[in-house]
Amino acid sequence: MSKARCHWPGEDPLYVAYHDTEWGVPEYDARALYEKLVLDGFQAGLSWITILRKRENFRQAFDHFEPEKIARYGKREITKLMGNAGIIRSEPKITAAIKGAQLWLEIQEKEPGGFPEFIWKHVDGRPQINRYKDGTKIPAKTEMSEKLAKELKQRGFNFCGPVIIYAFAQAIGMVNDHVVTCFRHAECAKLAEKSVFKSLEQKRAKLR
Repeated sequence: MSKARCHWPGEDPLYVAYHDTEWGVPEYDARALYEKLVLDGFQAGLSWITILRKRENFRQAFDHFEPEKIARYGKREITKLMGNAGIIRSEPKITAAIKGAQLWLEIQEKEPGGFPEFIWKHVDGRPQINRYKDGTKIPAKTEMSEKLAKELKQRGFNFCGPVIIYAFAQAIGMVNDHVVTCFRHAECAKLAEKSVFKSLEQKRAKLR
């Protein structure tokens, strides 16, 4: 018997694998969060499956999304990326990724908890478990994504509107938006029980 899933992956094997193994899994790694934020920015105006099919090309082109390397990109690297047919050749999005790497470094080096806490503080370090029965009822943005998008923009990030940021939050497991009939809803809920951003948990413990 086939497993019950959210409707959006359809029957595309790549999309199904992404849904079954990645989407909604809590992610606290600083570099991985940067990668996912950049890729969601490149998705603006496009479908996620388009980005997913090019993800390995993006990783090769962007030095495996190592912010320390990308932050030093200049005109030569931008020209090279603009000539790479394996990625989305948008100069505004490419320059946004570079600027984002520079901002990531600043946050990672200067703020307690670094980039993960900068992101996860918007849900108090713990994944939010939603219980939608109908995928069409899942919002495109929420108050949380609007606040996070606003803070990202204030810091200087681009291509980070509240809709993009809600998609980002879904992808990294800040929210569990698998429908309740999907087999991954329960699995991601169990992962959420074990997941918490430790820096925020330690701060809560001090206040008890």
